[in-house]
Amino acid sequence: MPTNHANEDVSPIADADAGFQLHIRLADVEATRVLAINLARISRQGDVLALEGDLGAGKTEFARAFIRARAGSAIEVPSPTFTLVQEYEFGDENALDSLRHVDLYRLVDAEEALELGLEEAFETAICLIEWPDRLGLALPAKNLTIRLRFCDIPEARIVDIEGSSLWWRRLTEAGVINA
Repeated sequence: MPTNHANEDVSPIADADAGFQLHIRLADVEATRVLAINLARISRQGDVLALEGDLGAGKTEFARAFIRARAGSAIEVPSPTFTLVQEYEFGDENALDSLRHVDLYRLVDAEEALELGLEEAFETAICLIEWPDRLGLALPAKNLTIRLRFCDIPEARIVDIEGSSLWWRRLTEAGVINA
């Protein structure tokens, strides 16, 4: 597992039934990449990661590190700002993985987003969704929300992670976070 570059400023709030909220202060962009790599290692088909944050907060950088951790470090990972969806398939014929990197910034509502075929992708692929608020109620409840925020140090970020108790168990069992 990559070295953790996060400060020790981690404050989890977990409830076995309702899920959890976790607040982490990441020291720099490398710490953001490490978090993405660790989450990529435990993600599987049907997982939806909702990436929230202001422009420039690090959503696309997070997605690039995540995708490269799954598909290989040499892969080119363009931003889907204009294409809306970047599709990746990797592995072999015995274990083919599918991943969708989606940027909904330019869309107005959930109907437009669903026209991109996301409902099927939510079941068959790992989905990284930037600007998930555009999906409204169409965003699967089982998603893991990762909110990147600016803080007092320009290169640092505050990351709020929210998810179900199933995500909490996966994160703690894999050692991504310490309970």
